[in-house]
Amino acid sequence: MIPKQPKLRIIVLSVAIMLLTNVHENLLQNEKYKSAAVVRGNYQYYHYCCDGVDDRGWGCGYRTLQTVCSWIQHQISGQDVPKLREIQQALVAMGDKPDSFVGSKQWIGSLEVAMCLDYFYDVPGKILHISNGASIGDYLEQLEEHFHTNGSPIMMGGDDDNSSKGIFGVNRSSMSLLVLDPHYSGKNNQVNQLLKEGWVQWKPLTSFHGKSFYNLCLPQLQAKNKSQKV
Repeated sequence: MIPKQPKLRIIVLSVAIMLLTNVHENLLQNEKYKSAAVVRGNYQYYHYCCDGVDDRGWGCGYRTLQTVCSWIQHQISGQDVPKLREIQQALVAMGDKPDSFVGSKQWIGSLEVAMCLDYFYDVPGKILHISNGASIGDYLEQLEEHFHTNGSPIMMGGDDDNSSKGIFGVNRSSMSLLVLDPHYSGKNNQVNQLLKEGWVQWKPLTSFHGKSFYNLCLPQLQAKNKSQKV
């Protein structure tokens, strides 16, 4: 008689996403940017399709938020980086969005990012409103002070220029911002491609839309590292 075999127990484990870390660092080697004020601490670069969800055309704000969340996760223990659906559920739970928002392809901007940082991590987000892209230069000193004091990455959104982006540094001498663009949808391990194609780059202020307003979310959390990597 063949002994009865025990039932197999199937356990489904969440698979860690292998993402690139600190993708901006190669851009700091140029002598031109040695005096730049940049993000301090580690983060993962979230972008379109990086976790198997095809969010092209609507997910840029979520991906920038996830990148900021990954930085916070390295600073304090607690909540994992929220998934796209979890971000939508949080905004519904806070009363900011209707139930139909969950599972939709609606965008989020800097205000929603600030709400989510507070919801998931108890980290306040300071909103900086810039009335038009032509006046970004008037705020470089304030942004530089943010990186010197907090060292946290910044979320940038706008109206005419409604493509979300991460701001990871400021260089006043060249009048430029270090931008991480979440619209990349290729493989997660192609850092050279990111740099070559300009998904991570120093962008001169003249490249921003002169007539578009911009809202920036500045996470009010200080990096554990007191000095930046160069």
